[in-house]
Amino acid sequence: MEEHAWRVAAAVRPALAALAGPARAVELAVADAVADPRPRALAAAAVATVATPGFDNAQMDGYAVRAADLAGASATVPAALAVAEPIPAGHVGDRLLPGTAAPIMTGAPVPGGADAVVRIEDVLPPRFGQAVGDRVSFTAPVDVGTFVRRAGSDVSSGDVLLPAGSPLGAAQLGALVASGIDRVRVADAPRVLLVSTGSEVRGAGETLGPGQVHDANGASLAASLRVVGADVRVRTVADDVAAFRSVLAAPDHAGWAPDLVVTTGGVSAGAYEVVRLGLGALADDGLADVWFGHVAMQPGGPQGLATVAVGPDGGRVPLVAFPGNPVSALASFELFLRPVLAQATGLRPVRRGRGRAPLADAVDSPPALHQVRRGMLDDVGRVVLVGGPGSHLLARYAEATVLVHVPLGVAHLDAGDEVEYEEIG
Repeated sequence: MEEHAWRVAAAVRPALAALAGPARAVELAVADAVADPRPRALAAAAVATVATPGFDNAQMDGYAVRAADLAGASATVPAALAVAEPIPAGHVGDRLLPGTAAPIMTGAPVPGGADAVVRIEDVLPPRFGQAVGDRVSFTAPVDVGTFVRRAGSDVSSGDVLLPAGSPLGAAQLGALVASGIDRVRVADAPRVLLVSTGSEVRGAGETLGPGQVHDANGASLAASLRVVGADVRVRTVADDVAAFRSVLAAPDHAGWAPDLVVTTGGVSAGAYEVVRLGLGALADDGLADVWFGHVAMQPGGPQGLATVAVGPDGGRVPLVAFPGNPVSALASFELFLRPVLAQATGLRPVRRGRGRAPLADAVDSPPALHQVRRGMLDDVGRVVLVGGPGSHLLARYAEATVLVHVPLGVAHLDAGDEVEYEEIG
């Protein structure tokens, strides 16, 4: 599995790297990214246009003071100061005079003349509402800068806020807005042609004839690709080599050209394996470089990789071929393709959460294969397997929250034995 994951990444990464290049990077309004927070990555560094904070401001609700006025304050000899005009957030107060203290709210600008803030809890009386000119008392000295957030203490104007390659997640978008950046350059979304194969396959909602099935693979893989930030076009192809070649030759009627082709089905050793046969024919014509093999895993053993001529200009793009059983296809996407796409699109985390936990029940596994089971964590942190090892049990996969790894060389694990798991969603 690890070797095949490396092969997939090596095949796909060069095409994805071009998405951030000059020919494909796009300018994006930060407001549009906030309104549509799909996975994106910066193609160029974002430089702050204003400092954050833009001014010295109060870190706490309390009183803005001059530290020198409280130098001798103690519990027995408190310092009494006259109350100045209050300073709510969004209001710039007058310069603070010696011997006065201004009620100030969190985030409000610290007035000129003040150099510290004392929390309201540490003032006598410990509440707001005193009239201007009333006296409030302080029972301890305060250091200069206490509870003052200095201007530029987060970012200064002209600083590189986010380097190229940074994801645009929630915190990054907030930082862009705070720093006055209204437009950024981002990598283009990867264009993925998803080809779901099989003469038995029909679209969602279509009436099924004898021996036919709905296209679960096209639906689940298209959704998985879009969640990771891809621009996906789905084509369904019967077990016909000419039809398969036609889809690659004309992937879209509007001139859309893929960066990556993903296929599902047609990769095994049967008589009607359209992906294997179609890519073999293209290789014979010098239009593809192809590898098919069996990865030591269950489910998802049959896999394929290729670079193939696509579109009217015959440009070569990587092709990743997954098996046709629905659990095999989804597990293959999670293990082999999702991480490399997530790295390119800015989806974080690149790898979903992983951990180790004890099994709730015993499990058997073929020792020559790395078995990938589906499961969930129970209320006491044990891994409960969901369904059996079958590659057709899509409804059981839909119940699961983790993939459970039983590694090569392990034939049996008892209840209580620890296993590695990774989250799915």
